[in-house]
Amino acid sequence: MVIVLFVLVLWYGGLFFQSFFLHRYAAHQVFTMSKPMERITFVLTWIFQGSSYLSAYGYGVMHRMHHAYTDTEQDPHSPSYDDNMFAMMWKTKNIYQDINKQRIEVDQRFTKNVPQWAAFDKFASSRVSRILWMALYVLFFIYFVTAWWQWLLLPITFMMAPIHGVIINWFGHIYGYVNYQMKNTSKNLFRFDFLMMGEGYHNNHHKFASRANFGVKWYEVDMTYQIIRVLNALGVIQLKAIPVKK
Repeated sequence: MVIVLFVLVLWYGGLFFQSFFLHRYAAHQVFTMSKPMERITFVLTWIFQGSSYLSAYGYGVMHRMHHAYTDTEQDPHSPSYDDNMFAMMWKTKNIYQDINKQRIEVDQRFTKNVPQWAAFDKFASSRVSRILWMALYVLFFIYFVTAWWQWLLLPITFMMAPIHGVIINWFGHIYGYVNYQMKNTSKNLFRFDFLMMGEGYHNNHHKFASRANFGVKWYEVDMTYQIIRVLNALGVIQLKAIPVKK
């Protein structure tokens, strides 16, 4: 079915660029890339995230704060300090916007070397851009919908990035298993992360934040990392060699 395939492309395409570019590159800088390739990736992130586009700067800074303050009152998103996932999503949105629009002062350790393309972000994050993407999604659905239930997938296309975020930031701190006992509530959601392309290995990631591969056990296949390995082999990016601490 065309609609289901379309939603899957947006799901995994947007998720890949969130994990690859916003998370592993902007926030943790586990690899490097040239400036032209960085600009291309900005544009590809906008194309696949569409109406829910997230700024590399806003995301990168906020995620560094999450690691520094995990499960404390200063954490931008923690189930430990929010009554429900919607309250957490609203709080996260406000903090993200305050960071991205530089309405609050942020410690330099969270902003150092975070990629920023202010002019493009202003356009890609604008109301005009978001409405245009939403209109394109609606037109696509009008043309290809073949059953009433497919319309239920439309809101997912509008809110793809926040949905990805809440799966990890809420459910990834409540449900799952742990490989490492830590002073936070991070969990691994799946033993094989078919849904979140490796982002679901959240407990592993909190243990080894600078590690490109979020999988640790043999069965924990990190699909984003596998693509990163290919891009590194092709010379598109350059992985940093960081030893894993035991």
